[in-house]
Amino acid sequence: QVQLAESGGGLVQPGGSLRLSCTVSGGIFSLTVMNWYRQAPGKQRELVAQIRPGGTTDYGDSVQGRFTISRDNAKKTVYLQMNSLIPEDTAIYTCNANFASNSFWGQGTQVIVST
Repeated sequence: QVQLAESGGGLVQPGGSLRLSCTVSGGIFSLTVMNWYRQAPGKQRELVAQIRPGGTTDYGDSVQGRFTISRDNAKKTVYLQMNSLIPEDTAIYTCNANFASNSFWGQGTQVIVST
């Protein structure tokens, strides 16, 4: 069974930075496509960033240039470095792992960008 555990959310002022982490247990992490999604109140869930086993990445338009996704296969962990945060980034951020035709989700961590 694959399990995901996120950490790193919190309250930050506009212009600040946060780093989210998601550690995976089970599965073969190095072969897993890892995603960060977010869902703001009253809005649909959106894909924030993706990193594939080879290290190639994609980003949502709203975070391009501000967020960076990375992975450490030895630690079975994916990171989301979020810089230049704006109030519109406020959401619950959830880690997702796609492995062997299955999709697994973390519990989510809240990020609030506010003065």
